[in-house]
Amino acid sequence: MSALNVSILGGSGYAGGELLRLLLDHPDATVAQVTSESNVGKFVHTRHPNLRRRTMLKFVSAADLAPCDVLFVALPHGQAMGRIDDLSRLAPRIIDLSADFRLRSLADYGRWYGGEHAAPAWVDRFVYGLPEIDREAIRAASYVSGVGCNATATILALWPLFQADLVDRGRGAIVEVKAGSSEGGASAGPASHHPDRSHAVRSFAPTGHRHTAEVVQALRRDGADDVAVHMSVTSIELVRGVLATAHVFLREDLRSGFELKDLWKAYRGAYGREPFVRVVRETQGVYRYPEPKILAGSNYADVGFDYDPETGRIVAIAAIDNLMKGAAGSAVQCMNLMCGLDERAGLGFAGLHPV
Repeated sequence: MSALNVSILGGSGYAGGELLRLLLDHPDATVAQVTSESNVGKFVHTRHPNLRRRTMLKFVSAADLAPCDVLFVALPHGQAMGRIDDLSRLAPRIIDLSADFRLRSLADYGRWYGGEHAAPAWVDRFVYGLPEIDREAIRAASYVSGVGCNATATILALWPLFQADLVDRGRGAIVEVKAGSSEGGASAGPASHHPDRSHAVRSFAPTGHRHTAEVVQALRRDGADDVAVHMSVTSIELVRGVLATAHVFLREDLRSGFELKDLWKAYRGAYGREPFVRVVRETQGVYRYPEPKILAGSNYADVGFDYDPETGRIVAIAAIDNLMKGAAGSAVQCMNLMCGLDERAGLGFAGLHPV
């Protein structure tokens, strides 16, 4: 099979840079073009200095994009849907990293993102791009949406519990997400100004975070009643990384005799064969539970859990790199599936320790 010809629309941001890093080393892909309207004619390494001497590509204008096999769209939220008709003529397969096509319900989109969707006819043509819950649909898809980083960590933490029908849905899920500064993107603002951001532990979104909608959408797919998801997001002193800690309660009729080994069964059943999800619950050592620090630059998601028999509370934990498993890494994983490649291709980096 000849190498795939791939291009990136919107390649000057952090997610675009990570896409470029991954695709330059992908054994089955060749990067044809990368766009940035504010950097036309400049070498891509002027925005992504880690790529010096890895490529001589220069940014081009979106108007100069040529047809390709796979088009990655890494534009700000709201831009892809207004251009999707034109973009679909450039490539038979499109992976959009924004939130434009993540939600299946137009009403949910309006509630969480404000205003009407600009391309409602396209919403059902996109598949949600989290392989761990939508692998077969992604294999058959021509259009795949990106994933929210906080949603990815939360879904992966909770998915085995809901698939095994262990959760008392009536009590909902309470989720605390700790997030690094790169979630805010490459454009600076008052909240990212170094004297204000450095050493901060800041309640960024105590309620109402948009990624809540993706979590609810994923957890209600089995046809059961909606589960209330109460998500809070806290900014911490970290550049890359998400740590989601979710609290749910075991169904009352299952509490008698329920043990930690039953949680092991649920998580191994869900993730035992997943190439990028590792179940982490050690009894000794420093890294006994998932921790995002050692995942920087990797596509791995580490998930763990604990159980309080006194109250029936289950604590589900997931750690990811928000720019990788929460964005570019999952996008490349989806490309591999869509194009019949080894799902792991180009994604073998395991992170660093110490870092």
